Amino acid sequence: MIQQAFGDQILSRAQVFQWHARFKTGRRSIDDDEHTGRLRSCTIPEVVVRIQELPHHDQRRTIHDIAEEVGVGYGTCQRVLTEELAMHHVAAKFVPRILTADQKQQRVNVCTELRQFASDGEIFLSRVISGDESWIYGYDPETKQQSSQWKIPTSSRPKKARQAKSNVNNMIITFFDVKGIVHKIFVPTGQYVNSGFYCDVLRRMRKNVRRRRPKLWREQTWLLHHDNATSHTSVFTHQFMAKNKMAVIPHSPYSPDLAPCDFLPFPKMKLKLK
Repeated sequence: MIQQAFGDQILSRAQVFQWHARFKTGRRSIDDDEHTGRLRSCTIPEVVVRIQELPHHDQRRTIHDIAEEVGVGYGTCQRVLTEELAMHHVAAKFVPRILTADQKQQRVNVCTELRQFASDGEIFLSRVISGDESWIYGYDPETKQQSSQWKIPTSSRPKKARQAKSNVNNMIITFFDVKGIVHKIFVPTGQYVNSGFYCDVLRRMRKNVRRRRPKLWREQTWLLHHDNATSHTSVFTHQFMAKNKMAVIPHSPYSPDLAPCDFLPFPKMKLKLK
């Protein structure tokens, strides 16, 4: 009857039943119910500035905390942070050590010096003998890539039990150059690699340089490279190297990840042992 009287400009069938139910319960007004209203719009510049300032005062604030303090919704606050301000909530990166400004500058100076050495002469790298220490385990579990197997779609996925490195281990000290290993030694069980022991290792290494690299020994052009471990930088070690006229290449402070041994001989050796 309403459709015939007023045409399309009327309530829908569902709305008619809804209002009929309201009137049946005693309602007399046709005005809308009161509601809390829309939250503050994120398009207001003051709101955006406020959202931008809060993380700078405390970078560990959550979106819930920021939204509650500013007075906007969670989704609105998240959209402003990620889309309009291009901010992301990320976890802190783990580094072995936080370097000071002087240590960072020393890194730059060392790298600049090494780059200059390499550009001045093409045979610079062939003169370098690099050394480092590493632990060798009696049993080292295979890597995830080594445990990979070929399978067909109908076969089950291969399984393996969790395994740990053995308690039996031994430390090896290796020196090598572009031609191969110059000197290697296993540290006796219970022996600490202090300055005295390391100087004894350097003494044996010099003998092997004389025997295996006679040209470098005659010309005295070989250069020693090692990291900044305590036994390498102690006064006793420096006195030994100065007495034997051993030229040492500088190494960046707190940079064990830049030691060549950790990129070439040690990974290949441990891969075979796995």
